Amino acid sequence: MTGELEGPAPEERPTPEGKRNSQGIRVDPEVEAEREPRRTVISALVEHEPGVLSDVSGLFSRRQFNIESLTVGPTEDEERARMTIVVEEPDPGIEQVEKQLRKLVPVISVRELPSDAMRRELALIKVNATRPDQVAAVADMYDAKSVDASPETATVEITGSRQKIDAAIESFGQFGIREISRTGPTALARGTEDTAASAQTAEQTSRHQPTQTQTTSDDD
Repeated sequence: MTGELEGPAPEERPTPEGKRNSQGIRVDPEVEAEREPRRTVISALVEHEPGVLSDVSGLFSRRQFNIESLTVGPTEDEERARMTIVVEEPDPGIEQVEKQLRKLVPVISVRELPSDAMRRELALIKVNATRPDQVAAVADMYDAKSVDASPETATVEITGSRQKIDAAIESFGQFGIREISRTGPTALARGTEDTAASAQTAEQTSRHQPTQTQTTSDDD
């Protein structure tokens, strides 16, 4: 009796698909696959106080989130400001952006906005003015407003969606673009829906006690 097991030779045995990690454990290809990033808008309602923008931008820097743009401005409440943050990350990264923002004491509420939210961006575009009539025609096409003109240049102001701004820049490119300045989008939810989830306010308020200091931990 040799003790050998019956069955096909090793080279004839079926080999499961997939890879093994450093411990030799087979990895599920679906789990291993990297998730594609997506572009989305996050709205954060924050205390209108010095240092908030620095706190948030510092968080992004530490965590190395892929932030496309960040705008901040006052709201209808003089004690509150609204941040509109455009991120391009896989879903786990987007979840982490929201989670880490909620850990900052000045942040009152955070919400990823739906795709139908109202999003607007402002851009100033300075072009060569050798063909002023044609520049004006393109400006009319995109409802742009002339804000400065000289014999050499023309500057227009345009507001709208990112797609509209991109299309306008492409059209103005035929005249020779000298400079562009864009704000990045700001956004509000439609109708009576709250832009930043108000349901979080009560929970967040308990963290806004005078004896507490700002939370800067980046732990998951």
